[in-house]
Amino acid sequence: MESVDNEAALQTNIQLEASRRGWRLWRNNSGAWKIKGVWVRWGLGNVSKKMNKEMKSSDLIGITPIVIGPEHVGQVVGVFTSIEVKEPGWSYSGKGPEVAQKAWIDLVRSLGGIAKFVSDTEEL
Repeated sequence: MESVDNEAALQTNIQLEASRRGWRLWRNNSGAWKIKGVWVRWGLGNVSKKMNKEMKSSDLIGITPIVIGPEHVGQVVGVFTSIEVKEPGWSYSGKGPEVAQKAWIDLVRSLGGIAKFVSDTEEL
């Protein structure tokens, strides 16, 4: 896979690599804006400002197909997938939004989903 210098390009490359593997990942834009005097929030799990500081959903959300156990032979099960894209060379610092992002990743994993920080397509 070619070298990527910025997070936006890396995000696109991760989505392409995921599709090659049969996964589907979509951009999860999140934020809040006051429209006609009312706060409108968007993005998975972005229920309130307080919650968003404690737990922040990942950049890419999707489904990974998995063929499972003997009792389900031949069936494909979609596993919730959540990828937080970071700039190439990034490493976890335990500061700022990373803490809330890790809380989300830990929650998804605890419920059987696939979730992780990714700073290179090889980490996917």
